[in-house]
Amino acid sequence: LLDNNNKNKTRHQLATMSYDRAITVFSPDGHLFQVEYAMEAVRRGSTAVGVLASDCVVLAVERRALAKLQDPRTIRKIVSIDQNTTLAFAGLTADARVLINKGRVEAQSYRLTCEDAPSMDYMARYVARTQQSYTQRGGVRPFGIATLMAGFDSDGKPVLYQTDPAGTHSSWKAQVVGGRNSKTLREFLEQNWTADLNQADAVNLAVKALLEVVDSGAKNMEVCVVTKEGFEGGVPTFMEDEALDEIVKAIEREKEEDLPVAPAE
Repeated sequence: LLDNNNKNKTRHQLATMSYDRAITVFSPDGHLFQVEYAMEAVRRGSTAVGVLASDCVVLAVERRALAKLQDPRTIRKIVSIDQNTTLAFAGLTADARVLINKGRVEAQSYRLTCEDAPSMDYMARYVARTQQSYTQRGGVRPFGIATLMAGFDSDGKPVLYQTDPAGTHSSWKAQVVGGRNSKTLREFLEQNWTADLNQADAVNLAVKALLEVVDSGAKNMEVCVVTKEGFEGGVPTFMEDEALDEIVKAIEREKEEDLPVAPAE
């Protein structure tokens, strides 16, 4: 009986491995394993948070500890795709670099062809379409990243989009990608996000969410505020470490004040 069980287990493993290795073949229960493994790569990455405010979009990312001699300017998790599009990502940095370059080339090509800036919706659909195309043909593998894209729509309203390794894209009011605690942080955002958030409130909310997973405070996070300035809008401004440190200290003081006081004996 044990031998039969072992044989059945081995057959199941071999069958799984065959679907496991083929990017274009569905397993019998409807899975594309390589896409699911790409999503696991995102979960193993650092956390990225996006929060929509009434007049801006805040992107905040967890910054992993750097080597002592490493230049932090060469490790960016928040980058500009176009004048109206700022992107934060979670997952494999090398994959992100390739996808970001593709997005930048498409944005410049759109400007050259249409003599206008590509909309946020167009760029989100392009990034998602590129990610999806890498799940549908042999000889490639899915991009191991999820993205949060921030900017302004044609009406001048702030918008936030998410894309994932499967190639889906969707619009959000607040969202978290990457990290093992993304579900918990998403629930935190659902409880605390409101439609009337201003810039300061949105920054506070994003930093509070990151503090749930970041131990060392401001030095291990990066925050960017995308505001509507200039002709095309979508101008990203990175917050200085000193300003972030003040916000973190204020949040920690607030937590201490909210702690229940032990009754005197």
